[in-house]
Amino acid sequence: MEESINVFGEPLETCSEQPLTGFFRDGCCNTSDQDVGSHTVCVSVTREFLEFSRFRGNDLSTPRPEFGFAGLKPGDRWCLCAARWLEAHEQGMAPKVYLKRTHRRALEIVPLKLLKGFAADLN
Repeated sequence: MEESINVFGEPLETCSEQPLTGFFRDGCCNTSDQDVGSHTVCVSVTREFLEFSRFRGNDLSTPRPEFGFAGLKPGDRWCLCAARWLEAHEQGMAPKVYLKRTHRRALEIVPLKLLKGFAADLN
């Protein structure tokens, strides 16, 4: 696993434990070379984003009990694939981002300046 560092070079904060998120299902947007989707961007999902994601082939709102997944609802925090966030941004559907909870590896795909424009945790 990569070091748990956020986009500011500080310790990565927990994204969500309810629902439990992250590639490793550890509540954080931690990543490794095995995480080919780069589940590194901590977001607060919206109804519009969930619909967009479903139409793009990734249904995040339908419960999948066989995988222990209750389905997401608007307002839930989730570790999203960096490329999916960028795609949503290009379509005007990008959800808010928690930068202190977003892994620095997200910056390999999405520029920090762009993420800052959607920050939910900057004063």
